Amino acid sequence: MVNIILCGGNGTRLWPISRTLMPKQFIKLFNNRSLFQLTVERNSNLCNKQLIVSNSEQYFLANDQLIELNKINSNYLLEPIAKNTAAAIALACMSLDKNEIVLVTPSDHLIKDEDEYKKVLIQAKELATQNKLVTFGITPTNAETGYGYIEEKDLNVQAFHEKPNFETAKKYLKKGNYYWNSGMFCFKANVFLSELKKYSPEIYKTSMLAYKNSRKDNLIRIKYEDMESIPEDSIDYAVMEKSLLVKVIPSDIGWSDLGSFDSLYDELEKDENGNTINTNHISYNSKNNLIYGEERIISTIDIEDIIIVDTADALLISKKGSTQKVKQIVQEVKKKKLELHNVHLLANRPWGSYTILEDTNGFKIKKIVVKPGERLSLQKHFHRSEHWIVVRGTATVTNDDKTYIVRANESTYIKMGDYHRLANYGKIDLIVVEVQVGEYTGEDDIIRIDDDYNREGEK
Repeated sequence: MVNIILCGGNGTRLWPISRTLMPKQFIKLFNNRSLFQLTVERNSNLCNKQLIVSNSEQYFLANDQLIELNKINSNYLLEPIAKNTAAAIALACMSLDKNEIVLVTPSDHLIKDEDEYKKVLIQAKELATQNKLVTFGITPTNAETGYGYIEEKDLNVQAFHEKPNFETAKKYLKKGNYYWNSGMFCFKANVFLSELKKYSPEIYKTSMLAYKNSRKDNLIRIKYEDMESIPEDSIDYAVMEKSLLVKVIPSDIGWSDLGSFDSLYDELEKDENGNTINTNHISYNSKNNLIYGEERIISTIDIEDIIIVDTADALLISKKGSTQKVKQIVQEVKKKKLELHNVHLLANRPWGSYTILEDTNGFKIKKIVVKPGERLSLQKHFHRSEHWIVVRGTATVTNDDKTYIVRANESTYIKMGDYHRLANYGKIDLIVVEVQVGEYTGEDDIIRIDDDYNREGEK
């Protein structure tokens, strides 16, 4: 059985912890493990390999975290743009043997009862061998309005229901045969593709063309123009709500999709006053609060049932029960044309990372860390010049038609419009302080000429 892990999604409901370029599945929230890592570990015991569906930025995050787990044999399929789950799963299935049984899982779910999880997977695998499309219905613990529901009878789906209002959710809970729609599936690759072709032929046809045209080397890369032509739809709408082959397995597996800070609070370890444990938290008569912050001391006096999330560049304070509204805050951040929704001050890149130390009108200062053997793209800028000061290691600098070495305590200047590249061919991290000067210092002021990682856009 192959575990198809869906790594897309921005996780903006956990902003400001989660950002577009560092979504929640890669944040280490549980014993220095991310949800992605927990997903891989959990399913590695039940599946013989993984196929990770991701975009190019998240591919490098995923790969780094797999290396931490000493799991380096996973396969990848990279999408240039997201087209929802129907296309992602179709492309993944097209790359596998037609009779392969697949377990499709999001990368950002928490499952605490792994013994029960194993039992329902064995049941799902047996149904999949009988050419059924299996979904998993989560036993509800409350009248939740944030999930869709599946109505079940004798493992048959009676109906899929959209997210209900609170009164309807209470009725579902009372009836007992309504389950949360988990977004996890199990089936043979060819059975799913056959049903997709039958019920959503345009998605099937365009996905097949995209797969045939894809670049296949050590991973599968879908071309942008082919991905763009695929209609956007979820697996539920495209197949599961139409097919006559669908079965649902009731699953009481300690599941959470961590879709809000309220749900995150429920899962984190707490002290005797009900506050989430944080060594930076100083509490006086404060109870039942989620306190998240890794840099500054957070002091609270006489507060209860509050969410406080502190990051280097953004602070969120909310009442418990209101954190589903974070998405409205993210929309306001986007309107202000800030990068706060997109990236942290510390941004991970395939070659290393950068940290924004200062960002003001006319200049920006960064700390750049380049891993041994890596290099940035060959690029140029239209609106800024750059000064590079090496503080550790040895830099190999390409500056227009010249290539030269810059050592620790030395600097170089990159004139606006010149092609340039920074490389580290040494054995230790290269650390550079970059000072950008110009009328515009946004990350989108870049023309990429050559890139080892086949990216477009940002540095």
